[in-house]
Amino acid sequence: MINTYLVVTLSEENYLKAIYHLGKQGSVAVSTNAIAEKIESKASSVTDMVKKLAEKDLANYVKYQGVTLTEKGRLIAALVIRKHRLWEVFLVEKLNFTWDEVHDVAEQLEHIKSLKLVNELDRFLGCPTHDPHGDPIPDKDGNYAPIKSVNILEIKKGEQGVLALVKNSSDAFLKYLNKNNLALGDVIKVVDFEPFDKSLTIETAHQKMIISNEVAKNLYLRL
Repeated sequence: MINTYLVVTLSEENYLKAIYHLGKQGSVAVSTNAIAEKIESKASSVTDMVKKLAEKDLANYVKYQGVTLTEKGRLIAALVIRKHRLWEVFLVEKLNFTWDEVHDVAEQLEHIKSLKLVNELDRFLGCPTHDPHGDPIPDKDGNYAPIKSVNILEIKKGEQGVLALVKNSSDAFLKYLNKNNLALGDVIKVVDFEPFDKSLTIETAHQKMIISNEVAKNLYLRL
């Protein structure tokens, strides 16, 4: 494995991670405007940064055509994500954080440079494959198996599945799920679908409730 962390700044790591998320692991070109929106920056600042990333052979940038990651850039991004998700597991399992509390702390911890530390953390946790929100954790080579799940809006009335992934990991959304006693591992059955506002009536082992289309868009089930 190439140890590139010594030459990559925290800001550069954040850009690589954003491009990775926006462009299907960095393989699909994304616009500087999309990156700017993702990281809440100005498009001109993004252009300056992606040029720097290209000079370091971390990204490919062609004006008006977008940005992709090189293999080196993809690996760095994947390993930053690996650290983030492992720290989330550690915070939840070992320090009793709730899943809505871990993201901001993990955002800080993901920039620790030591690869030995993250690999030992992985071993200490038993090599988990998913973080507390259901997202896959890349291995030490930056690879992970795709999640085999479908959005709850894609299944038919009367069908059910296990809640395996929550796409929106914001504090507000996770607190909403906590308030309504919805968690990973719950078996959820689709009882009814309302065409007017595309809301769903769902049923779990302990309740029946109506969820909005916005909520449903972020819930993925393993059938």
